[in-house]
Amino acid sequence: MGPLSASPMGFGTWAWGNQFLWGYQESMDSQLQQTFNLAVENGINLFDTADSYGTGRLNGKSEKLLGKFISEIPGQKQVQNNIVIATKFAAYPWRLTPGQFVNACRASLARLQIEQIGIGQLHWSTANYAPPQELALWNGLVAMYEKGLVRAVGVSNYGPNQLVKIHDYLTARGVPLCSAQLKVGTKEKCEEYLNIIIEISDMASCGTESEATSHQSLDEDIAKVQFSLLSMGENQLEIKNICDSLGIRLISYSPLGLGMLTGKYTPSKLPRGPRALLFRQILPGLKPLLRSLKEIAERRGKTIPQVAINWCICKGTIPIPGVKSVKQVEENLGALGWRLSSDELLELEYAALESPQRMIQNIFQTRC
Repeated sequence: MGPLSASPMGFGTWAWGNQFLWGYQESMDSQLQQTFNLAVENGINLFDTADSYGTGRLNGKSEKLLGKFISEIPGQKQVQNNIVIATKFAAYPWRLTPGQFVNACRASLARLQIEQIGIGQLHWSTANYAPPQELALWNGLVAMYEKGLVRAVGVSNYGPNQLVKIHDYLTARGVPLCSAQLKVGTKEKCEEYLNIIIEISDMASCGTESEATSHQSLDEDIAKVQFSLLSMGENQLEIKNICDSLGIRLISYSPLGLGMLTGKYTPSKLPRGPRALLFRQILPGLKPLLRSLKEIAERRGKTIPQVAINWCICKGTIPIPGVKSVKQVEENLGALGWRLSSDELLELEYAALESPQRMIQNIFQTRC
């Protein structure tokens, strides 16, 4: 196998098979396949999923759909081989041994119809409620890697301390930590944070437009975090600093805040389903941020989602917005090939700090 590399933006597939939150119906499968094909045709090769994605009898449906779509990609076999699947294994209470996590990995391989997973990840840490299970999770990752079932391993929803611990543990076992997907939702110490983001933003726009379209190497360590203008906070900054110090590349999930950073919704125009409750609570406090996103989008000839995603790219991350339609793929692709300026980055970050609401904490997120 050659080096593991990914497009500067990937796509998430949480909605594929999720009826409760995203209103999935099996009649949508043809549309989802068109969505997938369009992404691949435009150079996107990183797709994020999980063995728990899907609701009820549809558990694992996201992986099954990805497997079907990959096997039916029109064209050369090389295109299929270049797809990087990042899937996550749930820390269910009955998964207590490394062998059970290896079995979970084999089950995902069967659903995905591939011989090797690009990045195999733990979906969350059990350190807060079942510490003895944590070591079994880590050893499960090592076993997957040593058996060649995954090309790289990673974690999801790990806090700063646990991230360092598992990084050190895996390093000692000779296994590189390739991804960590974390959710950080609150903001504290605003004045201190303002000073820090000024320093970061002074350096953030030094990349080139070509770097915003070229594939990124995943052979070095990578960390996945919830990273968006809606979720800036002290913990998030600490995690980013840890990743920088350890040479870990960040992959950012929920870059559009479940849709709140698209500009498509207002307190009087809410999405259907359970998201409406969350949007009703948070949207009224996002006026400064949404106004800034709109102003920059209009100046740039871009859309609000494109600006929000480009902010993540300019901060040195690989964003993975969720997609379930051709229109969403087309719009998100417009986030590539250009970069916000340092002044624009600061404008957005000040607006985010002026907005009193933040994304709620993920119940699976380890705080430490």
